Amino acid sequence: MQTGEAETLTDVGEPARSTPFSGWRGAPGGASLAEVNASVSVRGRSPLRRMLAFVGPGYLVAVGYMDPGNWATSLAGGSKFGYALMAVVALSSLMAMLLQALCARLGVATGRDLAQACRDAFPKAVSFPLWILAEAAICATDLAEVIGTAIGLTLVFGIPLEIGVILTALDVVLVLGLQRVGFRWVEAFVIGLLMVIAGCFAIQLAMAHPDLGAVIRGLAPTTELVTNPEMLYIALGIVGATVMPHNLYLHSSVVQTRAYGRDAAGKREAIRYAVMDSTIALVFAFVVNASILVLAAAAFQDSGHGEVAELGEAHTLLGPLLGGTLAATAFGVALLCCGLNSTVTATLSGQVVMEGFLRIRLSPWLRRLITRAIAIVPAIGVTLFYGESGTAQLLVLSQVVLSLQLPFAVIPLVWFTASRAKMGEFVAPRWMSATAGLVALVIVALNAKLVIDFALGR
Repeated sequence: MQTGEAETLTDVGEPARSTPFSGWRGAPGGASLAEVNASVSVRGRSPLRRMLAFVGPGYLVAVGYMDPGNWATSLAGGSKFGYALMAVVALSSLMAMLLQALCARLGVATGRDLAQACRDAFPKAVSFPLWILAEAAICATDLAEVIGTAIGLTLVFGIPLEIGVILTALDVVLVLGLQRVGFRWVEAFVIGLLMVIAGCFAIQLAMAHPDLGAVIRGLAPTTELVTNPEMLYIALGIVGATVMPHNLYLHSSVVQTRAYGRDAAGKREAIRYAVMDSTIALVFAFVVNASILVLAAAAFQDSGHGEVAELGEAHTLLGPLLGGTLAATAFGVALLCCGLNSTVTATLSGQVVMEGFLRIRLSPWLRRLITRAIAIVPAIGVTLFYGESGTAQLLVLSQVVLSLQLPFAVIPLVWFTASRAKMGEFVAPRWMSATAGLVALVIVALNAKLVIDFALGR
């Protein structure tokens, strides 16, 4: 166990010595993900090797920005509105880079992840509802992964959708096996699958021949994003699928897997490298997300298929539209890889949230099975009664639910990192806090517009 600048990380539930900052209601308890906390050495290396030692957590976070839920919203947006929602994908990615940079700063500077920070900053009357909302966000994320992975198994191996949904419960074996051999192996597994995903989309885009001029024009936002309720609904789904609440909790914890110096100089270096890692990883995630929307616009909208949201339907249409089975096969493989990757990060996020808010440490396999069971029940019900069309609607709805949960994670994050009492010398620069505050305001305003439109039946 590592010793902090003025605190000792203890077992969960045991009090630690007080922090040097007076802004917290209590001292931190033990670190979440204690089995891998400070387990990756960064000392005694050249500057380049030290920087590379910090590479990894950002890609775990990037997984959440390209999970199966993104596919449903991007397919729906690209097939219906062409390249018009490219601006939403780009702006969401910029929001994500800023918010994840704040997460890294919070985790390194305070030794707390976002869940622990909420527990130590708010009374139970506030922190407990925040925990419930965080768990709801993780269940919505897991629901998207269940459906996406099951469809991927169907497309690649021909496994019936209902059986594929049940098989997703076994992914806990994969997660536990990776954690046992070391956290760097978890990161290597994730990055390896990300490379496969990128290769699959490169193949599909090369065959689709998108209109590059239209792609560039789509990066400019239009007023229709707000005035068209249907476009706003899908845009919010893209925001929810891109800037995901569970990623904020996860990143603030996994940055602490590095054994950086707990003095001021060590923390400054760790923050710098962690932000570089997450920013580069999220640029990669933006490219993948944009590729999904561009592929849908080029292959479906341009050919008159303006209502494609089901992943299975997209897979079926790609072969005839692009002139071969290679594109369809690449689509299925990429979807399955996304589902497997998301499994790893959802497991870790669930562990961070429960340990951070409640100081309850369950075995990872038990925590994972509970979360997955909650997601499997609605997935099986929708699959049996409505088939793939129902799962597509459930995917998009899950991403809108995530967007509605987002302010309850973003607002505390912005507040904590803007507080000198909580962050000390590592308080976020004013421009960063102001921009993040504006991001939070935009998210709240868009969510309010969505709720009003829904209530008025627009």
